[in-house]
Amino acid sequence: MVGPLEKAALAVLLLVLMAGMGASLSWGQFRQVARSPRGLLVGLASQFGWMPLIAWAMARALELEPTIALALIVVGCTPGGTTSNLFSYYTRADLALSISMTVVSSVVAVVAMPAILYLYTRSLGLGELTIPFGGIATTLALMLVPLAVGMWVRAKDEARAARLERAGSLSGIAVLLLLIVSGLVRNRELLLTLPLAHVAAAFALGAVGMSLGWLGARGLGLGREQCRAVSFETGIQNSPLAIAVVVASFPAAVAERMLPIPLLYALLVLLTATLATALLRCLDRRS
Repeated sequence: MVGPLEKAALAVLLLVLMAGMGASLSWGQFRQVARSPRGLLVGLASQFGWMPLIAWAMARALELEPTIALALIVVGCTPGGTTSNLFSYYTRADLALSISMTVVSSVVAVVAMPAILYLYTRSLGLGELTIPFGGIATTLALMLVPLAVGMWVRAKDEARAARLERAGSLSGIAVLLLLIVSGLVRNRELLLTLPLAHVAAAFALGAVGMSLGWLGARGLGLGREQCRAVSFETGIQNSPLAIAVVVASFPAAVAERMLPIPLLYALLVLLTATLATALLRCLDRRS
């Protein structure tokens, strides 16, 4: 599913992506969000509450085989990524909140993701397959190093940070293109023969997550810009990181069976978010 060249490229691009994310941050943004933390708290509750629950419920409702169900839950409890920041920017959402949620969820995920996987996978009937909780936590923790480097660059030199931020954004796009194109080319026949339930699960995870994120934020009285940020941050997971976790943490044979789900999710959530963005921009023009 993912060859040695793609694995090496994925590792390098992820490092640049996380460094670029850090370079987009300043302590002033954190102070701004900290003065009104409701959006951040709602986002974290949605990120690590709604999304894993949705993934688990869909896996049970669609009667997915254990390995596929595990892959869906891995995607469901992955932190948000820079793609959500991009769509927040396009829809004039609260970009500072979106970026802060991405970073905070990436830090929280080091502990939360293994714990959530333990909670939700006990009922999957995985047999002899052992989930490498330590390996997952280590992979996530290592991703925080380039993030911290990016923040340090921002504190020292904003011009250099701006270049690093652009490089990180391009790396994020490159990761998605690499994985999607490589996955389609290498596994075209496999993807075309995937059961409809797998496609439905990968699509619904993002779409339902965005909807519930918006409803949760709206229910707590957040403004339009904050609701949009929470919605995108909830529904758009860091799929490159999910793929990295699968590739780095699970045995190769298991990873091969799991990878179609995050690849499908990455493709379908981009389409869903693009349609949502077009709709929101139309509504903005009319109002």
